[in-house]
Amino acid sequence: MKLLEGKKALILGLANDRSIAWGITKALREQGASVALSYMNEAIHKRVDPLSKEVGADFIFEMDVTNDAHYPAMRETVIKNWGKFDILVHSLAFADKEDLGRAFMHTSRKGYLMACDISAFSLVGMVDSLHDLINDNGSVISMTYYGSQKVIKNYNVMGVAKAALEASTRYLAYDLGPRGIKVNCISAGPIKTLAASGISGFRTLLSQVEEIAPMKKNVTPEDCGGAAVYLASHLSGGVTGQVLYVDSGLNILGGI
Repeated sequence: MKLLEGKKALILGLANDRSIAWGITKALREQGASVALSYMNEAIHKRVDPLSKEVGADFIFEMDVTNDAHYPAMRETVIKNWGKFDILVHSLAFADKEDLGRAFMHTSRKGYLMACDISAFSLVGMVDSLHDLINDNGSVISMTYYGSQKVIKNYNVMGVAKAALEASTRYLAYDLGPRGIKVNCISAGPIKTLAASGISGFRTLLSQVEEIAPMKKNVTPEDCGGAAVYLASHLSGGVTGQVLYVDSGLNILGGI
């Protein structure tokens, strides 16, 4: 029996086959879950559609988290196709490249609000729209990064947005806990994704991980997929409001 047999997973944030969301999608499917995937716009749709066919997704749908109308539309799509579901995966974030490329104190008001809106509030908005469609003992999983806890050069406003995401996770875990629904974050080490390409000096960061992390290697989307299976399954039955680090042990080191 597969760990997620009969479960349904709604996955948001897949951009291409190098996305962390793709590693999670494949891992959940391998453990028996049905999946549905979102795309932000037509450009992303062209990438997501063939991937959805590759994994046999039940459906795909448009979801721009900055568009208020897309939240009730997402809800109606889920009701139409599934009724209820078990697993919500939030794997999306964004910050203006200009704000990432200058000192944090020079972050624009617009850029600050946008980073927090897309990267953190969107999780709250999704849970608000879908909470009664998530089956009891379900799981909500989002993606964060260690720049929420410590200063990482050039991560800037995204670190603040991820800190807001982690705090939101704890409050959502409190709200949904009586129904046995777990809400957790995976804090992945640096992975070469489309989102990471906007961070200056990212290649250097990757090489530093291989040099100083306890496991002497960078992590992969597949590593995150394995962690997501754990958080989505009964094996993590007593785990909620937590940040699970999947970063080759980088977060345990001092002076990084």
